[in-house]
Amino acid sequence: MGRILAIDYGNKRVGLAITDPLQLIATPLETIHSQDVLTYVKAYHQREPLDAVVVGMPRTLLNEPTDVTSAVVGLVRRLRRELPDLSVHEIDERYTSRMAHQAMLAGGLSKKDRRDKATVDRVSATLILQSFLNSR
Repeated sequence: MGRILAIDYGNKRVGLAITDPLQLIATPLETIHSQDVLTYVKAYHQREPLDAVVVGMPRTLLNEPTDVTSAVVGLVRRLRRELPDLSVHEIDERYTSRMAHQAMLAGGLSKKDRRDKATVDRVSATLILQSFLNSR
């Protein structure tokens, strides 16, 4: 059984999270530049086989596209085209940033760490992945 990788895509940074081999637990992985996503996923898949990729789909509170939605749709298309052996899932990510801040506060992270956007992106990706795992 391969792992599942989650992507919290942003115009500048992308938060990544990964499951354990049994696909039970989601953990933060890394934050990378948005231009490097496809290369990173391909390289990771060669090192550590993946079963699926979960991509957070950004929407407004009124369920309308955001300024990032079209870039995420393009990423999903490229992932499906260039990695046809992987399942690519989309999941609503509307509240993940707010939930990430709350989780970091509850976890006792310092104010400085909570302001680090890379940390927020990784935690958001972890929440996206955990939400996907819970929905199965």
